Amino acid sequence: MLHAFDAILIGAATTGSSSGAVWALVLIVGVAVGAVGAVVALKLFSSWTMGKARGEAEQIIRVARAEAEAAAQKAQLEGERAIAEKRKAFEAEAETARAEAREDEKRLKKREDLLDRKLETLAVKEDNLARTSEALKARETKIDEREGELEQIIDKQKQELMRVADMTMEQARETLLTRIEGDTRAEAAKIVRKITEDAQSEAKEQAREITLMAIQRFASEHTAESTVRTVEIPSDDMKGRIIGREGRNIRAIEKATGVDILVDDTPGVIAVSCFDKVRQAIAVEALQKLVSDGRVHPSRIEEVVEGVRKDMDERIVKFGKDAVLEANLRNVHPKVRDAMGKLHFRTSYGQNVLRHSIEVAFLCQLIAEQLGLDGAIARRCGFLHDIGKSMDHEMEGGHPKIGMDFARTYGEKEPVLNAIGGHHADMPATSFYTPIVMAADAISGARPGARRESLERYIQRLEQLQDIALNEQGVTEAYAIQAGREVRVMVDASRVADDEAYLIAKRIADRVGEEMTFPGEIRVTVLRETRAIEIAR
Repeated sequence: MLHAFDAILIGAATTGSSSGAVWALVLIVGVAVGAVGAVVALKLFSSWTMGKARGEAEQIIRVARAEAEAAAQKAQLEGERAIAEKRKAFEAEAETARAEAREDEKRLKKREDLLDRKLETLAVKEDNLARTSEALKARETKIDEREGELEQIIDKQKQELMRVADMTMEQARETLLTRIEGDTRAEAAKIVRKITEDAQSEAKEQAREITLMAIQRFASEHTAESTVRTVEIPSDDMKGRIIGREGRNIRAIEKATGVDILVDDTPGVIAVSCFDKVRQAIAVEALQKLVSDGRVHPSRIEEVVEGVRKDMDERIVKFGKDAVLEANLRNVHPKVRDAMGKLHFRTSYGQNVLRHSIEVAFLCQLIAEQLGLDGAIARRCGFLHDIGKSMDHEMEGGHPKIGMDFARTYGEKEPVLNAIGGHHADMPATSFYTPIVMAADAISGARPGARRESLERYIQRLEQLQDIALNEQGVTEAYAIQAGREVRVMVDASRVADDEAYLIAKRIADRVGEEMTFPGEIRVTVLRETRAIEIAR
């Protein structure tokens, strides 16, 4: 402002003195008025600014106070919430502690009740023990008194026996011992019966050993019977052709086949007899062909027999292959297979030996698997056990031995060889498979309808069975029933007690097993009955 005023004065001085003085004065007045206005404006602006600042400060204070109050309320609410949560947690912990305290109190109460009951039980037991002890003492006293009385009675009986029977001391002693023996026999029978029942209940632990020992009792001996086959002849004229002039034709047949031709007065048949069933079958088929075509002469006989023999060899091979496949065997030598095929023409008591061998093979497998042994080895042992029957006309010895030697020649292993050689107990068993074969062989032969027995041998076996039973003391009657597979024994009830009947049954069964040869098993049933009979008149 001062610089402007100086500029105006300098301008006025340059323009003129009079007018310049006026303009200077005007300027001075204007400047003074402007300065006053500026001061006033400045004061007004300062007042307005101060008022505005004061209003803004108050507004800021009010906002700050509101925010402070809100923050204080929020802090108060958060504090109250935290206090409520802590109170809730504390109450939950307190409730849990109270629940645990109640559970502990219940357990303690149960323990107290249990202890109280145990104390009561112990008190009762003590009372019972005391009473039992007193009872035992009383019984001991009674027993002592009874023993004294018995000694007195025995002395009196001794004196009475000596007086009445005029016995010496030795005679009286023997009589007394006999009487005591009779009294103790029943007790001994009870003990034997209990021991037997206990042994049966514990048999599972020794099942394998006991079974292998017991099944050997089932084995039975076999004998080969010579059978005769017949060929039907349509007329006596044909029978004459078979015989031939001076018997040339029949001799040619016998020479070519190795059989015996039996021609008798029986009309319409010619009998063929031979121990070798293969030769017999060849002779029968050859005779049937000769009879059917009517041409009978030595050269024709040789031609027919040779043709039948070749056909029979092929059938034998087929029978052997089929049997090996049915028995599910591997690595069987062809010679062994052909030997088994020959068994198709062998019979034992009417039972086909090849079918019997297959049946024994599967029985052996079942028994071996039940005992935890190898079923395949057992099946092989059972299948080959009678292989010696296919060649016993060619080699010396029984069929078990020659069968074992034959099987050894063609590579069979030791368990199979021992089963073949020992299945009739001709040699000791070296493996579990041999007694299994013995049992299966007997089971197959004992199967109902498997074998036929002559009437004479059947009657002898029944009589022997009954005689063994009748030889026991106290036995009044004995009957063999069910084709000799069971014997019913009746005993005198006045002489034999119930427990002693078990001893009689065991003794009879032991004697039957030792003295008789039979297929399968024989049941011994002892019957004891008391009958009270009175007649009213």
